[in-house]
Amino acid sequence: MSGENITNTSIQTDSTKDKENLKSKIKKKVDINILLNKVRAEEKKEKYESAVFFSLIAGAILVTGLIVSL
Repeated sequence: MSGENITNTSIQTDSTKDKENLKSKIKKKVDINILLNKVRAEEKKEKYESAVFFSLIAGAILVTGLIVSL
């Protein structure tokens, strides 16, 4: 009887794994709106970073100009 129990649990485990694999395959649909939102968020972040960078450069130029003019 113990051999039968082992066989039954292994079959149940295999079927459970198959169900989990099937669920993971089904959930892999791509939503274009989510992808577009991610791209827009990245572009917004890049614009912010570039604005900060250029403002730091402009500030450094202004400070250098003030120091040299004194």
